[in-house]
This record gives sequence, C-alpha cells and structure tokens, in this order.
Amino acid sequence: MHALSQVRNFEEIRVWSRTPAHAERFAEKHGARMAALEAAVRGADVIVTATNAIEPILKGAWLKPGAHVNAVGSPRPNWRELDDTAMANTLIVDSREAVLRESGDVILSKATIFAEAGEIFAGVKEAPAAMTTIFKSVGIAIEDIATAKLVYDAASREVSV
Repeated sequence: MHALSQVRNFEEIRVWSRTPAHAERFAEKHGARMAALEAAVRGADVIVTATNAIEPILKGAWLKPGAHVNAVGSPRPNWRELDDTAMANTLIVDSREAVLRESGDVILSKATIFAEAGEIFAGVKEAPAAMTTIFKSVGIAIEDIATAKLVYDAASREVSV
C-alpha cells in the first residue's frame, strides 16, 4: 500500500480477506475499511489481488471502466485470481515468458498480452490511457534482487549514521 500511495492519492481504501482477522488487522493499521469482496472491488480505481486462490475470486463484471488491477497472487500455472472477463482487459505483465509458464490467470484464460511493463517504461509501447488494465506479476528474480539491494543499502546507511 505504501508504494501505491507514492504514485496516487486514495480517498478510500477498502480491504477484503478470506480471513477476516487479516482484513481487520490491515484495516486498523492502514486506515482502511473492511468490505465484502464485491463491495471492495466495485467502483474502485485500483484493485490489488494477492491471494492463493485456486479458482477466480475477482470478477471482471465488477471492474469499473478505467480501473487498474495489480494481480500478484495465485502463482501457479493452474491457479487463478481473476476470471476470463477480467483477463480480457488490457493485459500488462512483468515477463511474457514467465507468465506463460507460471500464471494460471494468463495460461487458462488465453489472454492476449498487450505489453511487458518494461516496454511501457522504455517507451516502446504506449501506456494505455483510460482503459481497464490488468498487471499480472509472477515475481521475477531480478526484481527481488534489486529490491533486496535497495533494502540492504538503506539499512546500511541507517546503521552508519
């Protein structure tokens, strides 16, 4: 949530979890409001899914036009968080090769990949404006290494200060 708040201001944050105690803890810590799953999604500008769902839990029919979904869970080729309707939107991935091996959301829906995030950041592909977008991430090792390095460098600076 901290990362998202760096690029966007949120008037309201809604949270849902299959484990209500987890949602309650998150809501208290971040000033969010607990909601039922559909209510948490409907009308939202940004939705983050981070589950170990085996069957889709997020329905594309709930997404408002222009919404953005960061789908980072269900990391197996036969697991899904998003239904076919959601996956039919503009799909951006961290790696085509990785999602076609590891993401049930992409593999099982046979979704068309619009671009890799790197293609958009490099200006090779135009960022889709006003379209409903799905970012499916499976976690690339180099991203984990880069993140670990940033954390290590920050911690080293704090220790030496």
